[in-house]
Amino acid sequence: MTKAFKIVVLAKQVPDTRNVGKNAMKEDGTVNRAALPAIFNPEDMNALEQALRIKDKFPGTEVLLLTMGPGRAADIIREGFFRGADGGVLLTDRKFAGADTLATSYALSMAIRKIQPDIIIAGRQAIDGDTAQVGPQVAEKLEYPQITYAEDIMDIKGGKITVKRRLERGIEIVKSTMPVVITVHATAPDCRPRNAKQLMKFKHARTLTEEQDNEHNSYLPLYTMDYLKIPEWGVNDIGGDEKNYGLSGSPTKVKKIENIVFQAKESKKLTSSAEDIELLMQELISSHTIG
Repeated sequence: MTKAFKIVVLAKQVPDTRNVGKNAMKEDGTVNRAALPAIFNPEDMNALEQALRIKDKFPGTEVLLLTMGPGRAADIIREGFFRGADGGVLLTDRKFAGADTLATSYALSMAIRKIQPDIIIAGRQAIDGDTAQVGPQVAEKLEYPQITYAEDIMDIKGGKITVKRRLERGIEIVKSTMPVVITVHATAPDCRPRNAKQLMKFKHARTLTEEQDNEHNSYLPLYTMDYLKIPEWGVNDIGGDEKNYGLSGSPTKVKKIENIVFQAKESKKLTSSAEDIELLMQELISSHTIG
């Protein structure tokens, strides 16, 4: 009998960093997400496709999305439904607010302990932070093996998973026991498009908070269907030490972010002469760009 797996895809709703404006930051140094358009983190979409391919190959496999954020992050769960995911959980609590990668990975790891999946798949990094730290930190907190820079999950056999990694100077084929944390590189296949049947089935899926919003009152009877309920978990649901959540669990502090646009008049033309290169190096060192 073919084994089925439980897979958690870590997905993040991120601000569109192509549209950073003057209101992009709050006074406390955290990102003002309400002021920026929100999108599904691109590499997390690649991760979702890898999970769905495992589901295609191993019938009965369950794909769940796990995301942390404010109420509007439920859009990520719905997007997953539309493309073939089976469920999802929204981690949302005021105590999670202002989390850096350390606090975020702690919350995610506590939720994963509760779900107990066989495989955790995430994008390599999010476009709002570009740290590539959350996936590896989750693996460390769970004490699971990790495979980074994955381009393709090739096979699962005999309790081991085979993964192709995309490295700077080539590829690498590795095997790991499970449970395992895998982070997916942007060179992995793009996620499949929305499925029309899934879209019609799950377009009214929502959290309890959304259900209580007046905007959704016209669909009240639909929420009685269990498959349309998106669970919301807070600190009380996943447990752990509250000091490790949110700002109190975040040693990283952002001082300022800026949207810098370079203009043609600020450019310099350099030759390959030793003199020009020396002048450039001196300028970069004096401005503390390097050194």
